Parts: sequence; structure tokens; C-alpha cells
Amino acid sequence: MFVFLSIIMYSIVLLVGCSDGNEAKTVSTNNEKKTELVYASAKDINDMNPHLYGGSMPAQGMVYESLVENTEDGIKPLLAESWEISKDGKVYTFHLREDVKFHDGEPFNAEAVKKNIEAVQNNAEKHSWIKLSSKIESVNVVDEYTVDLVLSETYYPTLVELSMTRPYVFISPKDFKNGGTKDGVEGFNGTGPYTLTEHKTDEYAIFEANENYWGGLPKIKKITSKVLPAGETTFLALKKGEVNFAFTDDRGSDSLDVEAMNQLVDSGDYQLVRSEPMNTKMIVANSSKSGNPVSETAVREAIWHSIDRETISKDILNGTETVANTLFSPNVNYADVELKKRGYDLERAKDLLEEAGWTFEDGAAVRMKDGKKLAMQLYYDSNSSSQKTQAEFIQSSLKEIGIQLEIIGEESTSIANRRSTGDYDLLFNQTWGLAYDPQSTISAFTSEASYLHTTSGIAKADELYKKIDEVMVSPDEETRKSLYADISTIVHDEAVFIPISNGSVTVVAPKNLKGISFKQTQYELPFELMNFE
Repeated sequence: MFVFLSIIMYSIVLLVGCSDGNEAKTVSTNNEKKTELVYASAKDINDMNPHLYGGSMPAQGMVYESLVENTEDGIKPLLAESWEISKDGKVYTFHLREDVKFHDGEPFNAEAVKKNIEAVQNNAEKHSWIKLSSKIESVNVVDEYTVDLVLSETYYPTLVELSMTRPYVFISPKDFKNGGTKDGVEGFNGTGPYTLTEHKTDEYAIFEANENYWGGLPKIKKITSKVLPAGETTFLALKKGEVNFAFTDDRGSDSLDVEAMNQLVDSGDYQLVRSEPMNTKMIVANSSKSGNPVSETAVREAIWHSIDRETISKDILNGTETVANTLFSPNVNYADVELKKRGYDLERAKDLLEEAGWTFEDGAAVRMKDGKKLAMQLYYDSNSSSQKTQAEFIQSSLKEIGIQLEIIGEESTSIANRRSTGDYDLLFNQTWGLAYDPQSTISAFTSEASYLHTTSGIAKADELYKKIDEVMVSPDEETRKSLYADISTIVHDEAVFIPISNGSVTVVAPKNLKGISFKQTQYELPFELMNFE
């Protein structure tokens, strides 16, 4: 009994000794919490309605699922176990899993698929960027677990676009508002491995493992998304153990700079895991802004030649991203196209501006033409320290060739709104990524919500849009290759998308966290595959 009481007293002393106001340190060290992850996010999860675009995609990826999944080996089954495509390519018949329920207990079946897809289609204006939304003619229930998706014409990226994080994912019909989802939803019950159980706006969101998940119970039982300012605050939170996980988010924002990541790894408590190149980080130029210098091809080309990508990659990004010279990285389908080379060349940039009539007057530091200054604005994500540094570096380079560049940091949602309304000269952005390109980014060239203002001011805009329409419905592989080559050449020659670097998804995690992997997308992480050693 004496020994037993001694052990109890010793344990109490240990516990009291650990309770020094620094309980957060137990997130990654206490055995009772080895099933919990707390990740830092520079922004709130926002609206989790999967049929709209305000929510955090990594968060939505935990809660909602699609019919099929895009993998390194191609399209694979997810909520649909199998499918057939009619000979004319217009009818996709999906055979659904029969062991799936929504988080609220509602059955996932053909009727639920029909209601969800129709809810998306009933808000077609919002989804104009995704070409599939304009091709779906009807959704027909064949039997309880079989559904036909009928298209108006052949559309080769159908399965790829059905696999995206949104909008063609599934929420319980009981959560619909006014019979649909365009006016909002009453709840957030998907079929995914995690359920949203608590949310305090701009503070945190808690996701708990779905006990009835058809894919098996995840080993990480609880995931908390904690909203923290990017940079030092997140770094200190990781050092203290208040959070134990950070990753590049869906807007490309970096909660930590490279130096901070390396410090954490050097401490011996953390590991750094990086995916293969997923996307192209770029500057998007508004060709449709009449009267603004950025509407001129020569000005955009001069900006392209003025950016020292090697220095950005090596010194600003510490080699974590590679130099990008074209809109799509070489590992993207149909991206092997011979395009005009534009390297870092300030003299060439100056010549282009001179030839276009932009000259220095009376010893001024900024070039002029027709009484107008060669001045413009560049918007960057205020939550991304690397974008801010790049913006400052580019601002300095453009000053050397006589361009006055004002740099402005804003929230990513504000920048996305500028992109859709055309209220910008230049802004940072990124391609959709490996799993979705080239078709998704190229489809967005015609969408007012995405890149219509970027492309509509170029000389060959009508030809570009015609070729985009053709490539999406072409059943012939060689024809698609030719059309994609033409499309890439047009936007490259016009320099409306100015590439900077090829980016990856980067994860900072506890050293004993195993199973960290990546999907064929920059927008989700498979948390359900992770576990502590």
C-alpha cells in the first residue's frame, strides 16, 4: 500500500510540475493527445457551404466528398464504385457505394446525388468558370444506387471536374435551404472522414472523426483549425506547442517563412514535408483595363523581362520553389509546347518600352507617354510574407526601367473579388494545379469570376475563346494537343500571365507524425491517413 500511495503521490507531483501555465505544450507530447492535430491557419474556415466559394478548401475537403477521386494514377472510385460512359460520350452512369451515410444519418443514394447536382446547376452563374456546369443537361435516378449524368455534348474533362474539392460534392439534402444551396445551408453534413463540431468565427474550428465513415475510422480523432496571424505569431505558437501543424493553404499563403520552418526542423521536434510541384505562382495582368499602361503588350513583356526569377527562387523562397518560365510547369498534361523565351533582361525591357513610346522626360524617374505616367498597382496577399517580399523586390526592379509600381497588401478574398470585377492592374495568383490543369485554368480564361478581365483585352481574344470551346469538347487526343498548344501560345505571346515560380504544398508537422502524403491537388490534405507513431 505504501508503494502504491508513493506512486500516486509521485504522479501527482509530476502533473503539478507540468501545469505551469504552459498546458498548450501537451498538444504534441501528452500521450492522451496523440490523436489530435491543431493546425495554424491565417484565415477563418468561413462559410462551409460546399456549393459556394467562401469556405476554406482544406476544411471542406475533410467534410465533403465527390463521386470520383483524381489520383497520380488517374481517376479512381470514391463515392461511386464504378461508372460507364456511353459511346457518344454524353451519358455517364455512376454506380454508387451502398454503405455511405451523411453525418446526420441521412442515406447517400442516387436521389441525394440528383438533388446536390441540381442545386449546383440552379446557381449556374456562380459556376461559369467550370465548363461542366454548362454541359449538364439532366441528372436521372435509375435506381436507388444508380444515377445517370446526361450532358448536352461530349466533354472530356467531366470526371476531372467532378473530382474537384467543390462544387460537385455532396451535402445532406436535410441541410438545404429553400430547396437548394444557393441561398445558404442549414448545416454542414457531408460524407467525409471528419465532421465539423464547433466553430468560433476568426478563432477556431473543430473537426472530429466520423465514427461511421465508410472508409474506416481515422486515427487522428480531432483536428482543430486555429486562426493565427501569419509569421512570428504562428512560429511562436508552434514553438510553444499551442499548435502542432502548419501547411501552405489553398490561397498559397504561407503561415511561416522558410527561415522559421528551418528553425523548427533544426529544433528536432518538427519535420518538413514538401509535395512535388503542384502549381505556377504568377502575376496576372488586366489586359482589358483600357487607358491603363498594363493593357499594352509591350508593357507586360517589359515587366516579364524585369523579374529576376532565379533570385526570387534562391534567395526569397530559399530554393523551396523552382523558376517558372511558362504558365504551366512541364509535368502538366499538354504543357510540352515550344514558347518564346523571355529571360531576366533589363536592357530588353527598356528597349520594349522605348519602342512603345514610353520615354523619360526632363530627367524624370518615371517614363511618360501622351502626358501619362507609366504607373500601376500590384496587389498581393497580406497573409503571405513571401508575396510581400517578392512584391517589394519586383517594385525595385521595375523602378530601374522607369515603371512606378505601387504595391498593396489585401486579404485573399478581397483580391479574388478584384480579379472577378476587373478592379486591378496586376495581382498575384496561381494556377489551379497539377490535377486540374491545363483545362481548369484555361476554362477560367473565359469566366468573369476568374480571368475574363485578364484575357479579354488581347488582340486574339475571340480566337482564344473559340479554341477553348473546341478543346473542351474534342474527342480526339491529337486535336486537343494542337488546340492546347495554340491556346498556350496566344496567352504567352500576350504576356497576360507572368510566371514566377512553381510551387508545392509544404507541411510542418511533429516529427512523430506519420502518413503525411499529398493528393493530386493543392487544396486538400488526406488527414485521415495520418497517425502518431
